[in-house]
Amino acid sequence: MTSKADMPFGEMKTPERLRRRAGRLLSLTAMQSDRVTNEGLGRVDARKWHYAVLASLQEYGPGSQATLSRHTGIYRSDMVAVLNELADRDLVERAPDLDDRRRNVITITAQGRRQLRRLDKVLDDLDDELLAPLTAAERDQLVQLLTRLLEYHAAQSPSS
Repeated sequence: MTSKADMPFGEMKTPERLRRRAGRLLSLTAMQSDRVTNEGLGRVDARKWHYAVLASLQEYGPGSQATLSRHTGIYRSDMVAVLNELADRDLVERAPDLDDRRRNVITITAQGRRQLRRLDKVLDDLDDELLAPLTAAERDQLVQLLTRLLEYHAAQSPSS
């Protein structure tokens, strides 16, 4: 039996009050986005955390596990497992920090840069799938609005 949670949004008899709630719409869209992204990356044997780490290393250069955690939002306790997966695939290298031997410095490899470019293309295609009903201008506007919301709430957070 199919539950209402499994039904497409348009097929549900959703009360008007719920259809107007931005938080609910954001939540439902985020669930759809996660599903599309996770399934799409899974088809190429990757995960969103792989992409986040590789993108961070490419943009900011080598960094410690703690720095990568801050840049990506990946919990420090989960970062080791992500880095193990990437290192096993020769996408990153770990080396002792010359200033603090207790820490490792993580660096993206040439193979990691190639994988990042492949994942960029996969994610571009997945974004096209997710945002299919929107024009290019609407997509840009949506990204700007979501960025503004995230920046606002990050600034309001007591942990920021």
